[in-house]
Amino acid sequence: MRSRTLIVVAALLGLSVAPASSMGADTELGASWALEQPAPPAAPAGVVGSSTPIGLGAIGDIEFWSPNRGVLITSGNGSTIPAGVWAYDGQRWHELSTVCGGSSGRVVWAGPEEFWTISDGRPGQASDALGDLPPLANDTLCHFAGGQVVASYATPAFEPDSYQEMHAGACFSPSDCWFAGAPLPTPQIGAFQLHYNGHEVVAEPYPGEGHTVVEMQRFDGHLYESVALAHGDRVENEVPEPPVLHTISPEGTLPLFQPIPTPEIPLYGVEEVKRHGHSEVLEEYPEALGPLHLSAGEGALWAAAGPQKDKASPLPGQVTVVRLSGGAWQEVLGPKTSPSGEEVFPEANVVNSIAAEPGSQEAWLALDYERDGAQPSPDAHALVARISTEGRVAEEELPTSTEGNGPKGAAAKVVCPAAQDCWLTTSQGWLFHYANAANRHLAQDTDPAFAGLITYRPPDRGLPVVPPAEPPEDTSGELTEAISYGKEIAASGSQEQREYLPLLSHVTTRLLDHRLLELRFHLTVAARMRLVAKRRGSVVASTQSQTLRAGSHRLALTLDPKRWPTKIEVKSHALAALPTVPVHHNPNHEETISTGAAFLPHLPGLWPATTLSQTGLLP
Repeated sequence: MRSRTLIVVAALLGLSVAPASSMGADTELGASWALEQPAPPAAPAGVVGSSTPIGLGAIGDIEFWSPNRGVLITSGNGSTIPAGVWAYDGQRWHELSTVCGGSSGRVVWAGPEEFWTISDGRPGQASDALGDLPPLANDTLCHFAGGQVVASYATPAFEPDSYQEMHAGACFSPSDCWFAGAPLPTPQIGAFQLHYNGHEVVAEPYPGEGHTVVEMQRFDGHLYESVALAHGDRVENEVPEPPVLHTISPEGTLPLFQPIPTPEIPLYGVEEVKRHGHSEVLEEYPEALGPLHLSAGEGALWAAAGPQKDKASPLPGQVTVVRLSGGAWQEVLGPKTSPSGEEVFPEANVVNSIAAEPGSQEAWLALDYERDGAQPSPDAHALVARISTEGRVAEEELPTSTEGNGPKGAAAKVVCPAAQDCWLTTSQGWLFHYANAANRHLAQDTDPAFAGLITYRPPDRGLPVVPPAEPPEDTSGELTEAISYGKEIAASGSQEQREYLPLLSHVTTRLLDHRLLELRFHLTVAARMRLVAKRRGSVVASTQSQTLRAGSHRLALTLDPKRWPTKIEVKSHALAALPTVPVHHNPNHEETISTGAAFLPHLPGLWPATTLSQTGLLP
């Protein structure tokens, strides 16, 4: 096994590298890695099936709500295993959904029976004028709840507001979730991000930095997101050490986005070299280090990365592991530790993921060998390493010779739902379980939300519009239940002109103590209401969505003078059909708030004027 070879080499170099059996108390209880592959799905009627385990195809992500409730997303293997979602119930893995799979999708838990997937788009859209095929990889969202896909979110390709490829997601709560990924299309500067606020999915890009967002992790009341740095990324302001981590605050908390200054995180090192007879100090370039993979556990946030190819970097990157605890960052392994990350991992220096193990001060790394950016070989063995806060490292190659299963692909994603309980996926779609006898099988989860097979994905905007084969039924002159604000209609059988009453009327505003915005209004019918304050497209303040009865109401919103909004949006959704009245009964033709209406006063030398609009109606 590779771990034995590493120990011998470490002894010759005088490095502090321990065998796996010497790290952690769980080994005394017999914890070990073992292949735990599910049986393939049942064969169709009339076809003889097989119980022999096979690879599930590329597994984009695996996440757990509890040790006996887990979910993974796969692209399938092209034949027996369709793209979709699988679930774990403490006893076994089984197929949960044949829809919403992804080539390298993600799973984002929002609640015990609720999660999201970043999934591939559905085929069928036409190519653009240049013949380019519409992108499908990881550019849609599926919302699972209560044992079904309750909503699907997608956009048509080649549009100004088309969704970009997404790589990361995380939730504060079921009504506050974020998803992020590729940079915005030119000439925009920023990273593409979507925010779900409990009612709708809206675009909320990270402004000013066009770096790809790679991972998100909730920790200490914020979402931490890591980015991949590359030469050519579009940014508003060039800095020597661009931030590799940002934080996102819960809805209603300011500031919404906050970069973490790179000097706070011990990532880069320096090296003294001799050139032309004199010494020169070289500093590792930020672009030479890959994006940070994140994991939270035991009051700490772990982050790990390996080197990435960058021709402009005179000093290559190396395996680096850092840890945030008590507000301070610690370099666990890297250019400034002894031994360094390069000495510990001279060959297997590709970091694919990290997982903090609960109940310990240690974490697991999923590693691979550098192959100049090529895909992992199907014959590769999965390699994992366990690292402690003191920098002690133990490697183990899977499967072991005693299992006799042969290689199953490189280590891809590692996750630890509990102490002495971790899972590893490989590049070929195989699953390994790290556990002792007590945790190998748990009490079975019998929640019906994870018992049936989901085969339906609701329509979304990304579906191609197919014209009907026959002309539609003539429904002209019929009234529908669609809400239309201020629209004039003719009553059936009469020439009397009627119009819908507005949802909002008698709208007044005032600013108290130069900070508290008060909006008073009258609702014609019950509705969901929410105030959102934006500054140049970014949300700077918002109220919670509220269900209000018909009648007079008041909403209050606290504003930050340092981030004074340029626009206030009144988001609403009527919960009943609006009544109509004859036109002469509404002589003033009261309408809803119009875009651009003067709203907050301009205070010279301090704040710009703010406008009020009713846009972005709640679904």
